[in-house]
Amino acid sequence: MMDVVREGLLQAAQPASGALDETMLTEAVIDRVRGAPDPRVRQISEALVRHLHAFIREVEPTEDEWRAGIDFLTATGQMCSATRQEFILLSDTLGVSMLVDQINHRLPGVATETTVFGPFYVDAPVFREGGDISGHFTGLPLYIDGTVHNEAGEAIEGASVDIWHSDEHGFYDLQKLSEGSGLAGRGRFFTGPDGSFRLWTVRPTAYPIPDDGPVGRMLSAQGRHPFRPEHVHFMIANDGYRTLVTHLFAQGGQYLESDVVFGVKKSLIRAYEEHEGGIAPDGRSMGGPWLRLNHDFVLATQA
Repeated sequence: MMDVVREGLLQAAQPASGALDETMLTEAVIDRVRGAPDPRVRQISEALVRHLHAFIREVEPTEDEWRAGIDFLTATGQMCSATRQEFILLSDTLGVSMLVDQINHRLPGVATETTVFGPFYVDAPVFREGGDISGHFTGLPLYIDGTVHNEAGEAIEGASVDIWHSDEHGFYDLQKLSEGSGLAGRGRFFTGPDGSFRLWTVRPTAYPIPDDGPVGRMLSAQGRHPFRPEHVHFMIANDGYRTLVTHLFAQGGQYLESDVVFGVKKSLIRAYEEHEGGIAPDGRSMGGPWLRLNHDFVLATQA
């Protein structure tokens, strides 16, 4: 009965030319996509049309503004390459990536919180326990160590721990591959029987996301800066557990309150221990200043 009524309203709203009145256009488009055989495709398509049309009705763009919007999306796609994903940057800077992350990782209270994956991950070389991943990066020595446990507090042996970060100037190794520098500031480790891992590297710094493209121009128009606060990436995985993708942010660092991709969570802010000389936890003799970053990670059981 409702379908008959709706069809009658649609027909009544159509002028002699067959065009739909703007008040009925949204329902007409939704009616077309209701025939999608996949229920999820149908749900997504209906929601997309409904919210996109609502956006247009709210802002009432001029035709020139709408063409500018299409040009912006076209330029975003043209900026994508094998080493740069401008659409990920767009998703990140509009807070969409973090929203998707939060929806998909509603984890138990004791599990380590997640954050955005970022565009600079690649499969990392494997290092032995205590190895140095700094490669051609230079800077203040940073000792990173920690443990991986489950929600019951039991150590997880053999978990893979991928770590990657920028150099002291805010660049990732991938951004310098054209210079022949090779990979640096990234590596994969495996936890021991007690769930522990440890390594050496150098301290990263805050950095701007690539802002020489459409997303950068958008940020400028919005009066926003392009910076991320200083952080180290972690991806920790093991059979039977949900893969954890997260960062550790430097306490007191700049941009913690205004991260351009909205990725900072209070539980992920950690203080660096500052040291001058002496003996590091792995027995290494230090001749100058160095830092330690320690954290215990908790993996959620795979549902």
